[in-house]
Order: sequence, then C-alpha cells, then structure tokens
Amino acid sequence: MKQWKIHPYDRSAAVAYAHQWAYGFNPRYYNFTNIGGDCTNFASQCIYAGCGIMNYTETFGWYYLDINHRAPAWTGVIYLYQFLTRNQEAGPFAREVSPREVMPGDICQLVIDQENFHHSPVIVSVGRPGNLDEILVAAHTYPTDNKPLSGYDFQKVRFLHIEGFRRWE
Repeated sequence: MKQWKIHPYDRSAAVAYAHQWAYGFNPRYYNFTNIGGDCTNFASQCIYAGCGIMNYTETFGWYYLDINHRAPAWTGVIYLYQFLTRNQEAGPFAREVSPREVMPGDICQLVIDQENFHHSPVIVSVGRPGNLDEILVAAHTYPTDNKPLSGYDFQKVRFLHIEGFRRWE
C-alpha cells in the first residue's frame, strides 16, 4: 500500500547548488531579476537540489517546468512560506524557527523596505547559533554568496527550517 514517506533533506546538496549558482543563472530556469526579483526562484532551486521532489498541485503546489508553467510558491516569497509551512504532501516541508535553530540549506525571509516579506536568501553557513553576523547567506536579484545576514538592513526576519521532504511510495 502506497503512502507518503518522509526523507531527509540533503543540506549539503542545497548549499553546493547555492555556491555554484550564486553569481550566475542556471539556464534551466528563467531569470526573474527584471520582473519582480529572482531571490525566491533561486531559493526554490536550492531547495530542489536538496530534495529532488516537486509538488505539481495546481495553484498551491511547488513546481517549475518553465516560465509559464510554475506554481506561485516557486517564485513568490509569501507563497513559498505558505507552501513550506503547510505542505502535507509531496515535496519539501518546513517550520518557522528561531535563529538559534537554523542550519545550512534553510531559508530566511526578510522585510527590507516594505511592510511584507519580499526577499528569500538561502543560509549557506552557520557559526555561533543565533549570531546574525555568523549566519551567511547566498541570494539572487542582487547576487551574493557568504554574506553575513547582519549585512542586510532589514526590519524583520523569519527563518524556515527545512525538515525533510515527502514522496509517495
């Protein structure tokens, strides 16, 4: 009998992908920099590198086939948050945690100059737990790698700890 099976998230694969593509764009994916930003597209690519499973549920899933065939969660900050924290089916799932609980491969989301979260850097390294100077990130839109989270001028931050992914088996 088939059921959802939980698998561990491959953090090292997600981080390796982040380092590989931080200053470039994987030609398999559209570059959204000039049409709203590429940060969440890049974060989704990194998460996918760490799990290899997409969720093809229309509207509320998390997938990318091409620019015209993708879920809002693949490229939208709030939609990625909603998908990861609510997902009970195929693909990755996460919970919001304190900065003391983050690990490489997790995602942080920032409010910088608006009221809403609108930037999704990928955590690539964690020094002392909870120290924002020692949480290093990679991101797109404004390409960066190994940037201290404290280097952003943000008003609010939240952290998404990827707990694993589900696959139907």
